[in-house]
Amino acid sequence: MNRVFAVCKAVLAILFIGQATIAQAMEYPLPSSGSRLIGENRVLIVPDDGRSLERIAADYQIGLIGMLEANPDVDPLLPKAGSELILPLKMILPDTPREGIVINLSELRLYYYPKGKNSVIVYPIGIGQLGRDTPVMVTQITERKANPTWTPTANIRKNYAAEGITLPAVIPAGPDNPMGLFALRLAAAGGTYLIHGTNADFGIGLRVSSGCIRLRPNDIEELFNTVPVGTRVQVINEPIKTTIEPDGQRYVEVHQPLSKSENDDPQTKPIEISANVATFINNSATDAAKVNTEISRRSGLPLQVNK
Repeated sequence: MNRVFAVCKAVLAILFIGQATIAQAMEYPLPSSGSRLIGENRVLIVPDDGRSLERIAADYQIGLIGMLEANPDVDPLLPKAGSELILPLKMILPDTPREGIVINLSELRLYYYPKGKNSVIVYPIGIGQLGRDTPVMVTQITERKANPTWTPTANIRKNYAAEGITLPAVIPAGPDNPMGLFALRLAAAGGTYLIHGTNADFGIGLRVSSGCIRLRPNDIEELFNTVPVGTRVQVINEPIKTTIEPDGQRYVEVHQPLSKSENDDPQTKPIEISANVATFINNSATDAAKVNTEISRRSGLPLQVNK
């Protein structure tokens, strides 16, 4: 079992429902034409208040795995008071149309480009667990549903039954509904997949769902209130992002790839290099050694790699 998976299970085992999330959505002005770099990383001195890494991540709108990528040596259950934590708030926008919602599974982030505004709002998300993967797709929102009921599919009920849990045919709206209070249905796969909330204040930034995209309660409420039906939704799976900025600076941002089996270790699993990334690495202006070091390190932080 790889370290990240093990510590995430440990964190989930000790957290409980009902802790308030105080963070507001992270909204960034869109960069100038030709640029895809947004935000700035921050350094936090860990306060002596007993918060887990999950709780600190929630307060700064970051997912748990994103915090672990940037801070691989931190104790996720009880970060040492007085130590430094990198808050990974700088990122490269996905190389996609700046329209509607863009979800990058590998980085466990959702990007929302509000129509008519020169900004992007970034939310950490939970996605489908191993064997119940969230698919790559281009689709659109077909329904906005407040106080949704949950009708588990036959496969979901079968999987839960294998773990000794009997799910009812329909779970009514309310505090016991795992979908939370708001849901956005996607057109793909006959409406099987949704962007929704949760009744548990943990698990964001992890692979925890049955295939849907999960947001923290405050985040899904805000997104629900601003995203209209018909909004374009693009789901990608790109652990490596690159950008060449207008001033010639070259950056790479590498995240752990998604596991495909229980034996995969996301920290050592080989990452498939796309044609565009290969072209970026092989360019004479790129320090290929730096890129390869970051592909091994997988910090999730944009790194300048000019020669």
